[in-house]
Amino acid sequence: MSEKLELRDEERQRCEVWTRVMGYHRPVSAFNPGKQSEHAERVHYLEERCRSGFSRDSDRAARPTNRG
Repeated sequence: MSEKLELRDEERQRCEVWTRVMGYHRPVSAFNPGKQSEHAERVHYLEERCRSGFSRDSDRAARPTNRG
């Protein structure tokens, strides 16, 4: 009963990703290349990880920064 469903590339539908910017929602595809790159570098925090003792400071220390 555990049949694996597979789609061919021509059967797939593109998924549009939206995000909130300055209080309103916009599709990421409408961003300029710099903003798209910035969006791709975002770190998403999971509530479960935060509750289990994961801290932002330890994550921040592990990531290199690109700020000058």
